[in-house]
Amino acid sequence: MPSCSPDCCLLQAVEIVKVWSEDGAGKVVEIPADMTARDVCQLLVYKSHCLDDNTWTLVEHHPILGIERCLEDHELVVQVQASLSSDSKFLFRKNYAKYEFFRNPLNFFPEQMVAWCQESDGSIPQSQLLQNFLNSSSCPEIQGYLYVKEPGRRSWKKLYMFLRRSGFYYSAKGTSKEPRHLQLLSDLEDSNIFTIITGRKLHNAPTDYQFCIKPSKVRSDCKELKMLCAEDEQSRTCWMTAFRLFKYGIVLYQNYNVPQQRKSNVSPFTAPVRSVSENSLVAMDFSGRTGRVIDNPVEAQSAALEEGQTWRKRSQRMNVLGSPSPLHPSSLSTVIHRTQVWFHGRIMREEAHKMIMQQGQVDGLFLLRDSQSNPKAFVLTLCHHQKIKHFQILPCEEDGQVFFSLDDGATKFTDLIHLVEFYQLNRGVLPCKLKHPCTAVAL
Repeated sequence: MPSCSPDCCLLQAVEIVKVWSEDGAGKVVEIPADMTARDVCQLLVYKSHCLDDNTWTLVEHHPILGIERCLEDHELVVQVQASLSSDSKFLFRKNYAKYEFFRNPLNFFPEQMVAWCQESDGSIPQSQLLQNFLNSSSCPEIQGYLYVKEPGRRSWKKLYMFLRRSGFYYSAKGTSKEPRHLQLLSDLEDSNIFTIITGRKLHNAPTDYQFCIKPSKVRSDCKELKMLCAEDEQSRTCWMTAFRLFKYGIVLYQNYNVPQQRKSNVSPFTAPVRSVSENSLVAMDFSGRTGRVIDNPVEAQSAALEEGQTWRKRSQRMNVLGSPSPLHPSSLSTVIHRTQVWFHGRIMREEAHKMIMQQGQVDGLFLLRDSQSNPKAFVLTLCHHQKIKHFQILPCEEDGQVFFSLDDGATKFTDLIHLVEFYQLNRGVLPCKLKHPCTAVAL
């Protein structure tokens, strides 16, 4: 039998993987067997000319089962692909909440849901919450009621559940933690946790906050899924985040830290790239010989309003003098926002909700869209405290010039880009500043 040449071996080590974007376009990439999900995301970011802000993810999507999950950065894509069924696919998507629990752990773990195992005494100090999850010698657990779908039936049963490093358990007798009353629902090592995306009606779920545990060996058998349902979004997020921490432990922290270290090692001579997805915009005063950061929020708001007045005067001057551009400035202000990643055109309210939910439901995640009820207006969709809110942006006319406002004309802007930039710096009438644009990239 002829021996395999080095070139032949090299070809055999490369796999073909197809990744899909939100708009339904697909891209075929050749990757080696040792390429991680993070590596593939970086490759797609480079090929698609996106900004690499460490929030891109590969999503394992199962349309027939109606479930999906974000791959962890360290997972080998070829291995995951080998376990997929023919209808399953990878999606390329933003997920701002991927490591948000490292930055704001108290938002993810309600005090009443976190406890020590029976073998330990005391309670978990809030300041050391994550250290206890990451330290394999400590034994925190998540506890609380969940609805569990009964196998082969459309009915759900409310049970008291416990999530530990050793697995997912339910109590056969009320809230008892006694070992003789605990039944194993699923282990963690050979399973993954997924969000259910088909809606509550399909499974007759008692609430909208569904998730499931899928054994790694199962491809397309819905009967093998452990279907669960939480009372609200915060508790669902707590269960799912704790599952990831218990399963992967310190590896998740290493995944989170590597991009941070890479940022700190960037050469000081490297040209900075402006990222509106980070809360890094600051108000500046350039009236003197050198620029200075405006720390006082009142002064910052005053400066932003003054800048708005300058923009208006400039646009009015151009109206009088005429513009060399074939597109009139007043017309430009009504269409220029369509070039922005945060603008999504004539999508429905439900689609806006879906996009915000898919990209992480962190504070400040936002998008703008055309209003369905008013053809001249727009809507800002914003996430705050895991709730999605909608704010109407109305046009108003002043001296023949059209402006846009979120607060009934108290603060007016010449175009939507200016409006967004203002609310990235100032909360104003909103519950929080605009931080993360909800983005859909075309591969």
